[in-house]
Amino acid sequence: MATCIIDEELTIEDLVRAAQTGDRDAFGELFERYEHYVFAIGLRRLGNHNEAQELSQDVFIQAMQKISQLREPGAFGGWLRSITHRMAINRGMRRPPSASLAPETMEAVCVDHNTPLASALADERKSEVRAGLRRLGNLDRDTLVAFYVKGQSLIEMSIDFEAPVGTIKRRLHVARKRLAKTLENLLAV
Repeated sequence: MATCIIDEELTIEDLVRAAQTGDRDAFGELFERYEHYVFAIGLRRLGNHNEAQELSQDVFIQAMQKISQLREPGAFGGWLRSITHRMAINRGMRRPPSASLAPETMEAVCVDHNTPLASALADERKSEVRAGLRRLGNLDRDTLVAFYVKGQSLIEMSIDFEAPVGTIKRRLHVARKRLAKTLENLLAV
């Protein structure tokens, strides 16, 4: 591992190249220069200060692990921005909806829509989806289950399926269309 004395005159490209060789001080300087930028994107996308702070930490961990894959050191800012946006989207999708009222207040105001008919229809929809999933190929089924049932992020799926994130996105899109077609055929019978 190389170490260098951080100089304010060093360019982003110099710092990225040093970080790619394992220089933690150089990566620390990149962190200091970009932490507010990443936090601002996270806050704008998530709307929550604590979530944005956690996202910033996760982004820089991801960036530190993957910096050797960055081919153009001058593109560090854009690369970091795309990681931030992607991870914010994944975090936002997994975050439970925030409740601004106490449960007792909500119970007093809300109408219970969990009628026997609604429950029966929900159970029927679940069994139709399960039947549709059984009719899909293994790759389509595994892709949909990983994302929608197990709640994996695109990055986690990319690692598990050993495929680029773009390929995972395409597989999800295709698998959803195939499931919709399968459900359409099941309902037509």
